[in-house]
Amino acid sequence: MPGERPIGIGHNGGPPLKERKRRAATGSGNIGRYFDWRFAHRKAWKKPREIALRREEKASALGLTYEEYSLEIMERGYYPQPEHVATIKSKRAQRRKDGGVVGQSLKGMKLS
Repeated sequence: MPGERPIGIGHNGGPPLKERKRRAATGSGNIGRYFDWRFAHRKAWKKPREIALRREEKASALGLTYEEYSLEIMERGYYPQPEHVATIKSKRAQRRKDGGVVGQSLKGMKLS
């Protein structure tokens, strides 16, 4: 397509990170790729009940939310320890500003 920029080095072919002005839900790329990413995102956050409950317990013991704890596992590949808590909490303001994962909890939610 004319006017479309080529994909550069380091691009993983995923959807754009920033929301664009109101457009069709599928964006301008291949429709299949959009739904693949959407499915992968849902699958990454959907965990068996026992794992979710264990992570919620460990997160609350550290003073973090379930989402923050899980995000560290998915992004960094390690289980947060007490020495990491200050760094994770310092990122809350930026995450809130970006509209990301902040201060949510599984308490009161039905885990099936």
